[in-house]
Amino acid sequence: MTDGEKLSGKTVSLVLGSGGARGLAHIGVIKELERAGVKIEAIAGSSMGALVGGIYAAGKLEAYTEWVQSLEQSDILSLLDWTFSGGGFIKGKKIINKLSELVGETNIEDCEIDFTAVAVDIDAGRELWLDRGPLFDAIRASIAIPGIFTPHRYRDRTLVDGGLLNPIPVAPTLRCMTDLTIVVDVNGPEDRRLGMVDKEDADGKDDDEGNEKRAKESSRLVDKLKEFVDSFSGDEKPRDSQPGLLAVMLRSLDVMEAAITRQQLAAFQPDLVISTPKNAAMVHEFHRAEALIELGSNNAKRAIEQFCPDSHPLTG
Repeated sequence: MTDGEKLSGKTVSLVLGSGGARGLAHIGVIKELERAGVKIEAIAGSSMGALVGGIYAAGKLEAYTEWVQSLEQSDILSLLDWTFSGGGFIKGKKIINKLSELVGETNIEDCEIDFTAVAVDIDAGRELWLDRGPLFDAIRASIAIPGIFTPHRYRDRTLVDGGLLNPIPVAPTLRCMTDLTIVVDVNGPEDRRLGMVDKEDADGKDDDEGNEKRAKESSRLVDKLKEFVDSFSGDEKPRDSQPGLLAVMLRSLDVMEAAITRQQLAAFQPDLVISTPKNAAMVHEFHRAEALIELGSNNAKRAIEQFCPDSHPLTG
């Protein structure tokens, strides 16, 4: 059986994990799964996984991909609507409005693919599955990274990032009878050979030079975020050897989500896991969409090549 035949004709429940900009790798994975001939019948996603999955379910992934690949640092900064109240630093309205322009207003139940976005009700202390109603209310709730984006008020609930409790939401897809469950994890173990993936590295430039260029490209956005976050801190600045408030928040979320992901994978044992290392990109590096999408595509190709359908009873 050739690699192209391993998945051809199979129906799939696709689980897309949280991970900020690393979630752009989901786009590359979806494209490779389509090339392999699968039929994606159900999608569940948390945070960035909900964003990419919801847009794909609405049939507009190509438009989103073209737009996100065109983004420069200045474009990203222009989409950030800062706020001094509301439980976060960014309102998120500009981002959602732009996505609505690209995709159009749609309800989840009108999508051809069964879709669920996972968010967390912080008052009730439990995860919430959003599978009906306005698509972008569900997405906005699921991407509300605590402390960064303001919580989303929806149906009298205060909702935040789904990755807080369920970074790879397999359970919502169990309602759909499909041949395979495929999980895309973008909080995978670090790959020291990878460093922070960079398009310049792929073109053959020295790793140190590529990493230096990546750091410079990211500095503007990070500086803006730090400046805003530090405005809420006291006069005493952290020592150079100490991480700042923003860095601690984001690293803590990464550590927590990676731990929950390992537990979920052990509990549900999906048929195929396509993993992207957590050091592939920083959570805010959306201006590196092209490289991250390519990374997702390459990871999917390798996973499909290594997939052994005979070891999974549902594949027949």
